Amino acid sequence: MKIAIPVQQGRFSEHFGGAEVFAFYTVDENSRAIGECRLDAPPEHGRGVFPMWLRQQGATVVLAGGMGPRAAGILAQNGIEVVTGIRGEDPDAVARGYVDGTLEASGEVCHRDNYHDCGHDHGTQGSGGCRNS
Repeated sequence: MKIAIPVQQGRFSEHFGGAEVFAFYTVDENSRAIGECRLDAPPEHGRGVFPMWLRQQGATVVLAGGMGPRAAGILAQNGIEVVTGIRGEDPDAVARGYVDGTLEASGEVCHRDNYHDCGHDHGTQGSGGCRNS
């Protein structure tokens, strides 16, 4: 298993599309971490770019606070498990929580910010959630 976690300014990025770095954790069949690396140069953010790039990196799981439904769909279509609704600061702790089964995840797809492309205006207060455009 290879876990991909979005990171911004050295901390777990609560939004997939806001990542400036991705941390990758390789986990063996006995749930032991056997490697971690950070790729400082993901491709420029654009519609569908991060999901395809993560697939090329061999990711099998993506842990995120939130992401747009289009990205979640592309990841899932490519056999990558998507776990959303995660809160945290330390990418290592998020990865450990997933591996040991203690990670809390609400399953929420996106949060109120301007990084995603689901068509909901997150710059204003209102109904919340995302709608397909």
